[in-house]
Amino acid sequence: MSKPYKKVFWAAGFGWMFDAMDVALLSFIMVALRQEWGLTGEEAGLLGTGNLVGMAIGAIAGGYLADRIGRKPVFLLTLILFGLASFASAFATGFATMLLFRFLMGLGLGAELPVASTLVNEFAPPEKRGSTVVLLESFWAVGWIAAAVISYFIIPDYGWRVAVMIGALPIVYAWFARRSIPESPQFQKQAEKIPVGKLLTSHRTETITLWVVWFAIAFSYYGMFLWMPSVLVDKGFTMIKSFQYVLIMTLAQLPGYFAAAYLVEKWGRKWTLATFLFMTGVMAFAFGQSSGTMELLVTGAFLSFFNLGAWGALYAYTPENYPTPLRATGSGMASGVGRIGSIIAPYLVGYYSSHHYSYTFIFSMFTAVLIVGAIVLLMYGRETKVLANSGPRTGQV
Repeated sequence: MSKPYKKVFWAAGFGWMFDAMDVALLSFIMVALRQEWGLTGEEAGLLGTGNLVGMAIGAIAGGYLADRIGRKPVFLLTLILFGLASFASAFATGFATMLLFRFLMGLGLGAELPVASTLVNEFAPPEKRGSTVVLLESFWAVGWIAAAVISYFIIPDYGWRVAVMIGALPIVYAWFARRSIPESPQFQKQAEKIPVGKLLTSHRTETITLWVVWFAIAFSYYGMFLWMPSVLVDKGFTMIKSFQYVLIMTLAQLPGYFAAAYLVEKWGRKWTLATFLFMTGVMAFAFGQSSGTMELLVTGAFLSFFNLGAWGALYAYTPENYPTPLRATGSGMASGVGRIGSIIAPYLVGYYSSHHYSYTFIFSMFTAVLIVGAIVLLMYGRETKVLANSGPRTGQV
């Protein structure tokens, strides 16, 4: 399985990177769009929300279809939808058309992410399943870094449309790379279809726990990072300076992933995820209190480190809670339900900032949600490391 495993890993990873690049570009172009189109804070927040509504719907639909028609076809189709909508968004003429394209992008991306992590999980060697999926997630950080670089060098001189087109074009390469990957050996097309209701009967505790944790991390991540450049502008920095500082903070995401990749095999999935969730909450509070440049950079870098490390651990942990016939469905449902948090958060930040609430208040809100997520995980989550390292899993449903 060595060659197919590597092919699936790199095909998924590069696609993930390009997807992240396009998603991240929104956080940067929001600054430009607010100036060019005269958007209010609430309208800018709705652009993020529209994208995330699509992701919630796509995650549920993509996971369900992947357990019925296969991982590979969903893996390919979602990338096509995402890529076309992403490129089209460069030609948006106003708020309404941009909102539509961002929704379609979210639909494709939301369906892809749980399917990609499930596919890589099922190809990975048993002893490397956790670290492999976390390392897959690290491509997301590379995409964010690329978006920050593109934004810093392109948007001020050439405009946001050129930046979006540059971000969308590499997806063509990702699509060709994915065409040659095999279907998951654990997927059985003729297998009996398992009712989705099993998630809340046979797997009730795992499912509800995952939904809470997904909500907490999605709420905090999309609320904080989609608004990060705008937060820095509101704190008195220029657009170019805010892009530069976000780039510096984003670099801390990679060591966060690498640390999580090591710890999920050393400590286990549950304790790694809970620790990174808790520390993200601490750093969110510290960032909200910060004012000086160095203080913002240091707390922002640690916020990136722990938040993205938590994402990596979560993607490793989620599919391991379910047997093969429910794995993609369970992962997709957890992602989709959790995305409710990501739908709410960008709008709330826009609303509160428009009504002159302090960023101390806004980031304290993220801290509270993250702490609740960590507590629920510690109380009700189960450790999956031993089960995941025991070989191919089908399990009882």
